[in-house]
Amino acid sequence: MTPSDEGMLLGDAARALDVSPDTLRRWERAGKLRTTRDTANRRRVSRREIERLGRRPLRHSAGDRLSARNRFPGIVRSVEIDGVMALVEIEAGPHLVTAAVTRDAVEELGLAPGVPATAAVKATSVMVDRR
Repeated sequence: MTPSDEGMLLGDAARALDVSPDTLRRWERAGKLRTTRDTANRRRVSRREIERLGRRPLRHSAGDRLSARNRFPGIVRSVEIDGVMALVEIEAGPHLVTAAVTRDAVEELGLAPGVPATAAVKATSVMVDRR
């Protein structure tokens, strides 16, 4: 049996899967990864395991026009226009989403109370307050 038939060394497998070797060791202990040992007692990961673990889970589609995945479809509850800016409240199920948008956006989208709209949220950070 040649070394390539035995599978990849743990470090090479980690690079192929874009994870750390420590992650693969944890996966092995948890039973998520099957490895073998070669004659030098090094862990080997079969190509079949690499392929199995390399599959990405299916994710919901973001649609073809917008990349944001956090979407809250609902109904416009209120629109407050003040100068060039506006506050739009969308009732999305049990949530109330408030967006600060331009007056032009309100006019172009035809936003008014009772109009269906979707709030798409894409942020670099989320802050949480505990009361």
